[in-house]
Amino acid sequence: MHLYLHIPFCHHICPYCGFYKHKPGRLANADFVDALLAEANHRTRGEQLPLKTIYWGGGTPTLLSSPLLRQLGEGLANLFDLSQLKEWTVEANPATFDLTKAELLRSLGVNRISLGVQSLQRATLATLGRDHSPDDATGAFQTLRDAGFENISIDLMFSIPGQTTADWQADLDAAMQIGPEHISAYNLTYEEDTEFLARHQSGQLDADEDRDADLFYQAIDTLEAGGYSHYEISNYARPGFESRHNRAYWSGADYLGLGPGAVSTIAGERSRTLADTAAYVRASLAGLDTRTEIELLDDEACRLELLAMQLRTKEGISLDTTGYGHGPNPIESLVEQGLVTTANGRLTLTRVGKALADPIAASLA
Repeated sequence: MHLYLHIPFCHHICPYCGFYKHKPGRLANADFVDALLAEANHRTRGEQLPLKTIYWGGGTPTLLSSPLLRQLGEGLANLFDLSQLKEWTVEANPATFDLTKAELLRSLGVNRISLGVQSLQRATLATLGRDHSPDDATGAFQTLRDAGFENISIDLMFSIPGQTTADWQADLDAAMQIGPEHISAYNLTYEEDTEFLARHQSGQLDADEDRDADLFYQAIDTLEAGGYSHYEISNYARPGFESRHNRAYWSGADYLGLGPGAVSTIAGERSRTLADTAAYVRASLAGLDTRTEIELLDDEACRLELLAMQLRTKEGISLDTTGYGHGPNPIESLVEQGLVTTANGRLTLTRVGKALADPIAASLA
């Protein structure tokens, strides 16, 4: 089993972020942690399930105080079997932790940090509405190293309005100079219920598919030349530092999601937890089921989802997963167009195809 915890607190709301999040207010307290642990006990029926990976996302988990982080980490260790745990990731933003808090996370068993940098250029950070500086980001990275973390990922974003190829190259070069084991490079998208979408719809912010592709290929060329393997459309890693937790998602493994707005998929059942922190805390502490949406996925839905997810990886998908061998077969056309290759019973994206992963997956559905 793989475990995801959603901690929705952010001291600053970024205008592009579509995840469930809000400012802490009075909610980042012991009741919230108690609610998470109560939900864990309820969902597992008190059984100590063995975990392979843990991921704390958000939001900004490191906004929780050190005592609350300790309570949560130790509580999970009591509720789950961590003897098989290989990876424990916590998302963090610069300026939300110091050396003491980083060392606490390490002492709890956290062995991987995903640092939300987004950019190392002042102008780009300003466009994104981020409230940290490039120096804050590099300082936070060094703090994590000082705390003993040997597996650090940083997030970068590209195709930001006003961003040039020179800006993006400067970001990539600066990121490699810092020396993380893992880099996630995300194409900016305009998400529902965000300030950026409203500004895009009003014509203030542009979108350009050609720019998206150019900057995407620029990242591939730069990061692969720097020794990073492009193991998934948006992710690059030094050998041996691929995200185990994300690989579990992409392979269709079961995962339990806890916390407001979290998603779970277990034995073909997908559920979403109540995306209202105050209501979630009340329900969980009262022993109620915090799930508001439950969907049963049939075999075909699971196949199509697995196809879309695995196609994004460097290993690609089994030709059996495509379901072709009957009826019109689009694979031959995709091969002729130079978008995919087939070998050893698997279909993988070419360099050109990687920029078109979603429409290619749709054509195979």
